[in-house]
Formats: sequence, C-alpha cells, structure tokens
Amino acid sequence: MKSSAEEIKIIEQVLNHLDDDSTDQQADLIQIPTTEYTSPDRLEEEIAILFRRFPLIVGHVSSLPSPGDFLTHNDTGVPILVTRDKEGAIQAFLNVCRHRGARLEGRACGKANTFSCPYHGWTYDLTGRLRGLRKAEHFGDFDKGDYGLVKLPAFERFGLIWVRPSPIEPHESTDDPLDIDAWLAPMAEQLASLSLDSHVVYKTWTLERNMNWHIALEGFQEQYHFCTAHKHTACSAYLDTQGVYLDQYPHVRHAVPIASIGKLRDQPVDEWSYRRQFMTQNYLFPCNFLQVMTDHVYVHTITPIAADRCIFSCLMLIPETPTNPKAEQHWQANYDVVRRVFEEDFQIGEGIQAGLASGANDFFTIGRTENGIQLARKALIDALEGRLTAS
Repeated sequence: MKSSAEEIKIIEQVLNHLDDDSTDQQADLIQIPTTEYTSPDRLEEEIAILFRRFPLIVGHVSSLPSPGDFLTHNDTGVPILVTRDKEGAIQAFLNVCRHRGARLEGRACGKANTFSCPYHGWTYDLTGRLRGLRKAEHFGDFDKGDYGLVKLPAFERFGLIWVRPSPIEPHESTDDPLDIDAWLAPMAEQLASLSLDSHVVYKTWTLERNMNWHIALEGFQEQYHFCTAHKHTACSAYLDTQGVYLDQYPHVRHAVPIASIGKLRDQPVDEWSYRRQFMTQNYLFPCNFLQVMTDHVYVHTITPIAADRCIFSCLMLIPETPTNPKAEQHWQANYDVVRRVFEEDFQIGEGIQAGLASGANDFFTIGRTENGIQLARKALIDALEGRLTAS
C-alpha cells in the first residue's frame, strides 16, 4: 500500500528522532486535579456533554449488512436501537416505546421487519413509524404520526456506524442534524485508507473495570509507559517514546514505530510502507480509538458507568474471514496478545483508582512526552466549556 504524504512525513520525523535521540514533546508539563477522576458532579457534566452531544461508534457495518438487520446499544446509558431500513439506510432511535416507555427490543442484534412492544404490542417499522396498536379505537382522536420512535442522528462512514445519543433538537435539520463529514475530516484520509467497510469482525468483547473512564482512556494516549507496564509484552516490538503525535483537533493520530524502522534509511522513499512499520492509535473524540496494526484493526470504546467504573468494549476487525487453520491460529494469537497487554493496563488503572482515596495526590502530572493526553485534554476542556461542538 502506497504511503500518503502525511505518512512519509511521520516516517521522516521518526528517523530524525532516531538520529537526534529526540522525541515529540509538548511545551510544558500540565497538572490534572485528581478530583476529575473521583467527582460524581464532574462525571455528570461529562456524560451530559461528551456522551450525549457527540457522535460515537456503536458498531461495524457488517453487523447490519441487509435491510431489516438491527442492533441495540446500551453502554452510554441511553437505550439505542439501530436498524437498516428497506432502502438500505442506517436509522437510529431511542429503544423506548412511545406508549408507556417499555424497552422495545431486548435482543442485542437480529433481523426484523417491525418491532412490537412487549408490554402492549405497539408496533413500529424500520424507520420508526408507529404502524399499529391494539384496540386503536380506545384512544379516540389519535394521530399515529405523532407517536413514532424518537430519532437519533446516525451515520455510516468508513465502515463504522456512528450515533449521537441524543435526539434531534428543534433547531436542527431533520435530514442533516450534524455534519459528520466535517467532524471526521481531520482523520478522513487515514480512515478511508483502511477500507474497514470490507473488513469482518473476528472478535468482540466488553469489560467493566473499576476505574474512571479517563484512566482507561489515558492508557492509549501516551507511549511513555510501554517499557515498564509492558516490559515483557509490547515493549520490545516498538521504539521507546519516539512516536509521532499529530494534533488533528479534536482527534489525535499517534504513530508508534516498530523497533526496526531504522532500516528504512536504506530504502528509497517511494518504497516506504507506513502500515508495515507502525501501530497507529487514532483517538476519535471523545471516547473512541482505532488502533491500527500492520494487518488488522481494533475499535475501542470507553464509556463511564460511575466516577470509579467504566465499560471498555472492543471490536477486532480483520481483512477476511479465516478459511484455514493457519489463518485462524494467526488471528487468535493476535487476539491473545492484545488481551494480555490490555489486562496489564487495566490492572494498573484499577490500582490508580483505588489509590485516589488515599489522598496521596492532589493532582496528576502529565509530562511533555505524554503528548496524547495533553492534546486530548484541550479538546475535552473546549467541549465542556462550549467552545467545541459537533454541530
């Protein structure tokens, strides 16, 4: 695969770091008050803004390949029903009956032409319209058009399904409540190059962990911890702290070079293959990561449950379904390694959360080479203070 101009510059920057024994660095240290990891009030504000007003990844397109396919999503605390309608378009709704609020669809995924409420049988089609109700004559002068499912903005881009977990506001366009293409534009070139729409899901998993969602998030935003936390797993495969961070506000591209990248000095630039030389950790604001390996991709989502608990969910995407034992062994080995590496991070993260109650730290110090945390924090603060929106 031909490397883009951006990727050539990343490689050149890494080679310069090797020559100069340097790293990407921010201008200064920053300090984050530890109350941000423990305060229920802070979390309530984050949920109301970050997890309601911005688009989040809820699945891969292979989950909804045909009209009538659906999935449900509950991790944000908002019950979401996503369908592919008869025209092939993605639709999303609150998974709540408009009669008396029962959960409409209880299955995680499946296929259906309509959805019937388990309480009183009100029935909706794939576009959310109320199609029928038992004993309609008992409701008198009743317009079914006023009782469709509450619609959520939903999009299909780069092989992924995105939903904003809040209804379309009165001032927003029904057809285009937010410009998803503008929102993803800083990352669009790289996302398009991955061809995720042709990938398949190899594994999915979801974990609840006893730590603030930021602690889990920050483990993916810097390279400084690799050779201590992952001394016996990931460390030897990658350069220590000499990755490149691109501020693609409000997102961040973090290119982590493999240890042998220096050999590219002996190759012509037009033969450089970025993908074979890097793990790329793409932070998609506010809570998603696309972790791009040399031949597969992980899609991570981190959402809060409480100030000291979060949900980590992951999709492992591979180019094609394994067709022989050798391929199956290859992908299973990759899955086993990444689960082991993530567990190393999560055990440390839960220890951090437990230690917060001791009062040992009033703030956490974020170093100049912990670039991703610093870059993401700017977008976080901007969103909480109203300067960043996804409209």
